[in-house]
Amino acid sequence: MVALPLAVSETLSDSIQLGPLVLIALLYALRVHKLAGSPRAVSGWRQASFYSGFVVIAAALTGLGTASEELLYAHMIEHLALGDIGALLIVLGLTGPLLAPILRIGFFDRLRALSHPAIAFPLWAIDLYVWHLPVLYQAALRHGPVHALEHAMFLGLGVNMWMCLFGPLPMPQWFGNLGRLLYIVAVRLTATVLGNIFLWSGSIFYPFYLHGDAVFHISPIADQNLAGAIMMVEESLLTLGLFCWLFLRTAREGEERQNLLDFASAQGLELTDARAARAVAAGRGPELRRRLEASGKASERDAEPASERI
Repeated sequence: MVALPLAVSETLSDSIQLGPLVLIALLYALRVHKLAGSPRAVSGWRQASFYSGFVVIAAALTGLGTASEELLYAHMIEHLALGDIGALLIVLGLTGPLLAPILRIGFFDRLRALSHPAIAFPLWAIDLYVWHLPVLYQAALRHGPVHALEHAMFLGLGVNMWMCLFGPLPMPQWFGNLGRLLYIVAVRLTATVLGNIFLWSGSIFYPFYLHGDAVFHISPIADQNLAGAIMMVEESLLTLGLFCWLFLRTAREGEERQNLLDFASAQGLELTDARAARAVAAGRGPELRRRLEASGKASERDAEPASERI
């Protein structure tokens, strides 16, 4: 008699959480409109990615209905959509010019320190494990405000975690492709361990779901194991995609770096491998090439006889 009203209440709470997300989407659209037509305009694929992230989050919060409050595996789908897929899509939609007005605010500028890989990863990992402790997890299921806080932290720290790999904020020099590889492995292993705990455990972690399991005719252990299996599959697919992305990134950067070195050599300009690698890693390869072209043209003008320049 109590479970159904509670589930309906939690569904309404999830729907209310969409309010701040709608506001953020509107602010994003206004900033995109302001940058349109300028060299800093946001590309179509980034906009599509950002809005897709919000669609994924909205679907996760409202599309599963009461099942997400009565079955652990359904709730696991909701959390993975929020903290992994939705957060990733949002980060892919961000650029430096988009964030510039926010970063000019002192408080938010200081928060940039949280996006350092050595800080972002442990924050995300601690958040993931702490919220899955039975006392906090079930408190979130029973109390709407706690549930909203849980979702906000999954999404916020998920975005912060992905910012290290795909965000526009500058990363430390040591965080090159090898650093990114180790970061991906650390993140995925951390989540995989939790997935394995759910998959292979024979103990019931969350008695809250006993009623829902009975309603849906699934054993509590099977529900818990299925949640772990879903997490493992999602992590495996995401890891494969990340490895492919990093391989292609490494190959592209190597080719771009070599092209810069060849161009500088052909123009008789000095360019070290380290400088070319830094520019490419920072996404400033085209800018460096323009500088090299300008230097080459200036050298040619200086080499011309004075009579030819008149």
